[in-house]
Amino acid sequence: MDIAELFGYTGMVVGTLVFVPQVYKTYHTKSVEDISWGMLVLLVLNCVSWFSYGYLRDSLPLILTNGISLLVISVLITLKIRYRNYP
Repeated sequence: MDIAELFGYTGMVVGTLVFVPQVYKTYHTKSVEDISWGMLVLLVLNCVSWFSYGYLRDSLPLILTNGISLLVISVLITLKIRYRNYP
């Protein structure tokens, strides 16, 4: 493994974990009013773009990072919908 791959996989781990604290907090507090739909839409578009780029360039770190991030963001979107009317 060369240094570029090491940075790629390090970025994958950090990039995947970046939204986990927000998902955890949202799940436990059931508060979603501070989560912007605009941010979520842009995050999805960003991940889809980087995933596609990684696929076209055959870059496993980009594919994994953005594929897993899409799953985590999907959970956040699901919580946003589920708790939208929660007091």
